[in-house]
Amino acid sequence: MRRDVFQGIADPTRREILNMIAHKSLNVNSVAANFEVSRTAIYKHIKILTECGLVVVRQQGRERYCEARLKKLSKVSDWVERYRSLWEAKFDSLEAYLGKLEAKKKKYGKKKS
Repeated sequence: MRRDVFQGIADPTRREILNMIAHKSLNVNSVAANFEVSRTAIYKHIKILTECGLVVVRQQGRERYCEARLKKLSKVSDWVERYRSLWEAKFDSLEAYLGKLEAKKKKYGKKKS
């Protein structure tokens, strides 16, 4: 089953696994040791990340190592980028509104002597 990259990053545990192995491959036991869930649960998360194409598990002797394949995260970046101008416009509008409120506060907030 091939999953979508968005499914891979939907869970905070999977995001943390990706964060852990982003710069250095780790064996599955090392990954599991960092979480308070069962090793079986971590294996399931790694399986989903593998199905999404974000992780490759390779056998080295008796150990299984997880390696991140982060190139597919560009799909997430591309999706977010489509909405950047919309959010920037809303933040610019909010900034202008707050500026007007501050100006009114200064104008009418001063007490006359």
